[in-house]
Amino acid sequence: MKNFKYFIQFSLTIFCFLIFKFLGPNLSSKLSGKIFELIGPFFRSRQIIHSNIKRGVPDISSENLKNITRLMWNNYGRLFAEYMFIKDFRYGKLENKIKVEGQEILDEIKRSKKKVIFISGHFSNFELMAMYLEKTGIKLSAIYRPLNNIFLNEIMEGIRKKFICKHQIKKGIGGLKKLISLKKNNYSTALMIDQRVSEGVLCNLFNQGALTTTIPAQLVRKFNIPVVPVYIERIKDLNFKISINNPINFSKEDSVENITLKLNQILEKMILKKPEQWIWSHNRWK
Repeated sequence: MKNFKYFIQFSLTIFCFLIFKFLGPNLSSKLSGKIFELIGPFFRSRQIIHSNIKRGVPDISSENLKNITRLMWNNYGRLFAEYMFIKDFRYGKLENKIKVEGQEILDEIKRSKKKVIFISGHFSNFELMAMYLEKTGIKLSAIYRPLNNIFLNEIMEGIRKKFICKHQIKKGIGGLKKLISLKKNNYSTALMIDQRVSEGVLCNLFNQGALTTTIPAQLVRKFNIPVVPVYIERIKDLNFKISINNPINFSKEDSVENITLKLNQILEKMILKKPEQWIWSHNRWK
């Protein structure tokens, strides 16, 4: 029964992708955003979303709460449609839609052949970050969580490996071994630190404990390498800005827990820049 449901989802996604291909990137992104504003609330609990937003913005007004929720769904929809045009962001007519602040930091990492840990969260079209980093010429591996839908996951893995980042590392023990192997070959790592993980530590996020990945902290401790926070925001429609922050060097005295907490504090600041562009629908504090 589950596989049947997954196949229906897969079929609908492929159908939508074909329509998007016909409509083109601009119209597809706008249309999908509006559609998700309408249908999104039927698939995720509004109560959970509003509760989550209030953790980050305690004094938010009712009007702003509704606005952030609506724009979050709009961004969800845009992201969905834009998967069809990832190739164009990397090689084609959408390349000039991505502006970068801190390019000199990436140039230095590439020039010096340093290996670093790029961290971020699921903001706007987050897939464009790893894509741009690899396109810059940095040797990169990206950690990802496979989709539950086995049919869709195959499609998404193909898109990611071909147009986003060649070295996709699945979360888990097997992936960690591959990650360490690539680290020894001077590869940097990119990962999102905002997802709930069962193997993480309970770490403060917006004044409440949230299970958080310790992979960045473990890599810092094992390889003594810096962390580079990266933030992507949607400026308007298909125009994005990627901000590369200065590398953070932790001391040998910093514990895994302390490093993880500091990274969560950085994540909080990123979220609050444009809260409507973060995914609040996940029960992050469950």
